[in-house]
Amino acid sequence: MNDRENEGRGQALYRRAKELIPGGTQLLSKRPEMFLPDQWPAYYTTAAGCEVTDLDGNRYLDFSLMGVGSCILGYSDPDVSSAVVDAVRSGNLTTLNVPEEVELAELLVDLHPWADMVRYARSGGEAMAIAVRLARAASGKDIVLFSGYHGWSDWYLSANIADDEALDGHLISGLEPAGVPRELRETAVPFRFNDVVAFSQLVDRYEGRIGAIVLEPIRNAEPTPEFLEIVHRVTQKHGVPLVIDEITAGFRLNVGGAHQVVGWEPDIAVFAKGMSNGHPMAAVIGRRSVMEAAQRSFVSSTYWTDKTGPVAAIATIRKMLAVDAPRLLKTVGHTVQTGWKTLIDELGITAHVGGIYPLSHIDFESEPLLWKSVFIQQMLKQGFLATGAVYASIAHTPELVDKYLAACRIVFEEMAHTHRSEGSVQSLLSGPTVHSGFRRLN
Repeated sequence: MNDRENEGRGQALYRRAKELIPGGTQLLSKRPEMFLPDQWPAYYTTAAGCEVTDLDGNRYLDFSLMGVGSCILGYSDPDVSSAVVDAVRSGNLTTLNVPEEVELAELLVDLHPWADMVRYARSGGEAMAIAVRLARAASGKDIVLFSGYHGWSDWYLSANIADDEALDGHLISGLEPAGVPRELRETAVPFRFNDVVAFSQLVDRYEGRIGAIVLEPIRNAEPTPEFLEIVHRVTQKHGVPLVIDEITAGFRLNVGGAHQVVGWEPDIAVFAKGMSNGHPMAAVIGRRSVMEAAQRSFVSSTYWTDKTGPVAAIATIRKMLAVDAPRLLKTVGHTVQTGWKTLIDELGITAHVGGIYPLSHIDFESEPLLWKSVFIQQMLKQGFLATGAVYASIAHTPELVDKYLAACRIVFEEMAHTHRSEGSVQSLLSGPTVHSGFRRLN
């Protein structure tokens, strides 16, 4: 563990945060332990493009999660920031409504001609809760069959009441359902993406009681034609709303939902993260027959009516259209993945490279947490915020991508040499290894 005399201001502040904030942070994915315990900078003072400055004045290029996928245009994009500042100056929230929520609804429906109506929230988790509520209200049934990660809400975590490993493999393992009523047991049931057999078995098991099917459009692999076909057939035959969670993938493969690229025909699609470039905003779009269920179920919140959210989303989407952001993101990801593969092949490192290009990842296969920890630590020394993933942004210029891969070469060469000579990279690590999944901190 690091000597506290050499501790950075960010780590010192984080120690204090853990005394005041349960879990230390508001978002599991931002816990320093998820990157590098006792060494991750933890807090920032300024950010622009893909450059972040920490509390000690250290400047890093962010080739990790870019605001956990929020900032497709890069940090502090001038066009989005200008629109938000204007909204704040004109009055962010009053007794009256903001006209921009109608403008944004028209824009989202234009991008998704199958959709008729839109409701808003300000975060992905609550937007997913709205979507599931509307689907259940429209279908009149309770059981949700789902694949993938969909947030913190009771409907989702209830899957772990019967089996505390049910959500393992759905991005984050070990999610505890403490505080979720046990009466919700078996109201949400997971299955593996593209697993036609398992999905068919669940449909048979819960026939007549399925209120919604919830999926991410794509994560590491595209949906197979067989999987697309059976989900479509089941939803049509049984009148089950299909909810596509676009919170992670949306606006990366195209300006709009990734479902349009890979072939899903949803009844509801949910957006957040990248749609507003770091400003709180989320949208639930859908067919009129399902969305009208909001008239029969209470779905309402004061801060879903603020001005900065819709304004940020409008400015972000229009800029993504103007610069063809998805094309740029795919180019960044392709270059990164190609560079990683070249390095691991040259150096004999056992690792797997995958993911859609805008959400690229590298997984070390031998002592994975140790190798990941050493990689993060040594990349910090090279001036990069790095982890096992690169969430591409348009701020990742070709010159910066080349600089990142050059740093990766230096670090991978050091790791490969140490592993060959010592049998492990353990000697390179100055502190604890990165955490994996959900766990208590104290």
